[in-house]
Amino acid sequence: MRRTTSGSLLAAAIIFLALFPAWAKGEDATSAAPSLTATQIVAQIQRHDAMRNASLLHYESLRHYQVEYRGLLTHIQATMAVEVRYDAASGKSFRIVSGSGPKFLVNDVLKRAVESEKEASADKGATALTPANYRFQLEGSESVDGRPAYILDVDPIKPSKFLYKGRVWVDAADFAVEKIEAQPARSPSFWIERTLIHYVSAKTGGFWLPQSNRSETQVRIGGVAVLTIDYGSYQVVLPPPQRLAVAAAGGL
Repeated sequence: MRRTTSGSLLAAAIIFLALFPAWAKGEDATSAAPSLTATQIVAQIQRHDAMRNASLLHYESLRHYQVEYRGLLTHIQATMAVEVRYDAASGKSFRIVSGSGPKFLVNDVLKRAVESEKEASADKGATALTPANYRFQLEGSESVDGRPAYILDVDPIKPSKFLYKGRVWVDAADFAVEKIEAQPARSPSFWIERTLIHYVSAKTGGFWLPQSNRSETQVRIGGVAVLTIDYGSYQVVLPPPQRLAVAAAGGL
């Protein structure tokens, strides 16, 4: 099921990542979304986020980053593999496994993207979907992969590089963010004309975790820069009592 910055010159065009916490899994939904207000939906998102924080002990994944720039007479790209570990006590850690392509793309784009996530994960309150960061409006609901989902219009209260403006799809049963289509609240550089962000999460190990992220940037000097992240598969660790509960109930 689908559902959870800045740089210099060319690089700056694509260093804005959708950085969101993982969301705890709920029961499957098969009917239409219940009638709730935007305020009630956001409150449920926060409640399920708290449940996730109490339940998720540890996960590991191998991510694959790629940046590609297509200009008038230029086509260049770089890739990087990063091992990510999350621990409830110490937070996220990142280890670069490999990288290829022009050094300025690897260093100024891909490595900067990882550093930006480190910065954002150190202050989760600054990136959370909360009334402190956003104004919310309920646009309606629709089915996403056979599950009803609410559609929220989100408008950042302040122009932070870690916030975004656009639409968020929230699973009506789990109150997990399934996908996001947005643009940065603040452009990280004059050289950026427009950036569009497409983010998707999926259930794994009983939790909603990031699956893919794509940021497409129109550069003022011409051309398009695209940053993609494939979050890979996860190894998730739960507390022993919850492992039994998940096994019995089929998920958190």
